[in-house]
Amino acid sequence: MSDLVDPPLLREFPFNIGLRLLAPGDIRPTPEQREDYLRFTQMGDPLADDLVAAFRRLPAGVGRAQFETAIVHGIAAVKDPMPELVAFFDQVEARPYWVNQEKLDHAARVSARLGVIAGFTSLSMFSLMGGYLASRADKTLVATGDLEGMAPRRLAETLIWTVDVTARGGLERQAAGFTGTLRVRLMHAMVRAGMARRPDWDFESWDYPINQSTLAGTLLLFSMGSVIGSQALGVEFSSRDKDALYHFWRYVGYLMGVDAALLPATEADAWRLLWLQADYEFRPDEDSARLAAALKSALGTMLIGHDEGPLAQVSRVMTVELLCAYSRLILGGSNADALDLPDNKPAQLIVAGFAAGRFAMRYPARFMPGLNWVRETVGRRNVEFLAGHAMRLHRGDRTFRRHDALGTGARRAKVRSRA
Repeated sequence: MSDLVDPPLLREFPFNIGLRLLAPGDIRPTPEQREDYLRFTQMGDPLADDLVAAFRRLPAGVGRAQFETAIVHGIAAVKDPMPELVAFFDQVEARPYWVNQEKLDHAARVSARLGVIAGFTSLSMFSLMGGYLASRADKTLVATGDLEGMAPRRLAETLIWTVDVTARGGLERQAAGFTGTLRVRLMHAMVRAGMARRPDWDFESWDYPINQSTLAGTLLLFSMGSVIGSQALGVEFSSRDKDALYHFWRYVGYLMGVDAALLPATEADAWRLLWLQADYEFRPDEDSARLAAALKSALGTMLIGHDEGPLAQVSRVMTVELLCAYSRLILGGSNADALDLPDNKPAQLIVAGFAAGRFAMRYPARFMPGLNWVRETVGRRNVEFLAGHAMRLHRGDRTFRRHDALGTGARRAKVRSRA
């Protein structure tokens, strides 16, 4: 048993309770494992980073055009592809031996079952909002531009990506989830290259931009964040459900360029990774609160719309208050305070009451034939509608081309470390 003390995040309510009730025993690493983890904070994504560097050697737009051709038609359709593009697609098109299609299909059904209430709430107010507690990762988001304009579009694009990825067959080679994940990976590499060139990037304090620790933490927010965030709202997951979900996100992480050593294979692995993330990454600062405020301001319009009538205005305020109440309950008081989230006790009681009602219905729901099919069908339809509406409202872009200039701009500055 390790003699390390749990990080502050895991010692505070409600994480301390969750650790005792949900974690698979002692999840603390050895001191050697904790020290070894630090190397991932200085590692990028070599295949994607090499690809972006190759783009810069070609006339503007040529590299991106090759990438898009390979995305849609396969690498064989690219005339005289650059070696870095071939290496990239050799990796992503080689499905690992451990990928189980039956588990991927089951995970897609479980994800559809979450719908808007559990799915969107856990995504936006636990995964994304909670992710802002990792202040080093926040620096990239703050540095890329206008927070108020960025937040709603980022939320819309994240939502549509999760909808595409978790669709039945979404990770097949030509499916929108598969191709979207590769575009996200390229976008990360573009931003990483752009940030590394900035003279004001503080490598000592902020580590390598969008490094492997950041990527692993992002993956964890979608996998464990989805499970725990939905459980808090009364959603029940069987052992088979959770096994399929963690397997699913392991494959997504592989496509996303997460180092194999950081890919959780099981729920127990995810908990151990959470300990390392809590120990190193979760240090909120003023940028955490700025990003939280930007996300909060985007929620009402996305869900209720721009209508200025009295009913719409009241609905926007109530919706945001309830979502923030959920965040406060699941992230804990000190973390919510760090994010400057409101402390609305009536809203928290409503959220707690809703979750209690869902918990109470879990047992009788097991005896209702066809209920899961209804949840999957209706849940999927509702979240697709919301994602499509959000993309239109905020002019989202599935290709993320707006970040290309960051990666292919001026000569890259010398960086401290790159693996």
